[in-house]
Amino acid sequence: MKLFKKAKFRFYWFDFTVRGQRYRGSTGETKAVYATKVASMKLARALEHGDLFPTKPIVLSDLSERFLAWLEEARLEDKTRKFYKNGCRLLKVTSIFSMRLPDITTEDTERLRFPGSAANANCALRTLRRMLHKAEEWKLIARCPKVKLMKEHGRSLRLDDDAEERLLAASTRCNWRPRTRDLFGDIVILMRDTGMTE
Repeated sequence: MKLFKKAKFRFYWFDFTVRGQRYRGSTGETKAVYATKVASMKLARALEHGDLFPTKPIVLSDLSERFLAWLEEARLEDKTRKFYKNGCRLLKVTSIFSMRLPDITTEDTERLRFPGSAANANCALRTLRRMLHKAEEWKLIARCPKVKLMKEHGRSLRLDDDAEERLLAASTRCNWRPRTRDLFGDIVILMRDTGMTE
């Protein structure tokens, strides 16, 4: 970091470079000791946030537009594209979508709630994590926060012979029309024969 005085100016000026971006300006101080403190604080802020001078605030909704444009150009599988697009759709209705990127913390991501299963929530959280990593790569933020996923639970029951017999026996006690009961039996058998998930 360089500290200097310009001719015809009473204040000290600072000059330093962080991640390839040059920062230069007045400290607003006439004494070297105070000027050094001001310059050091500006350097620390630039290292931490990467936005030393006021710029237009970049919110997650702005990032999502750039992210979706990148999705179309990137070498990704169609399923991956659909997955991230669905994640963006889920994020649009959350409060985090209108937050500035440097303000998003791990705690903010942990407070997010989504309808449906944990797999549905993890789709949105994985998309958010990918978006924030792209923001870091594009130098929009200095460091992306950690995004923790929800615990997903696999199937705990299996449709075996015993379960099939119990389902079919229970259907006889239901107040269904004979045609509906037969259709239910066909569905249970079809599920077992084709390996469908329950």
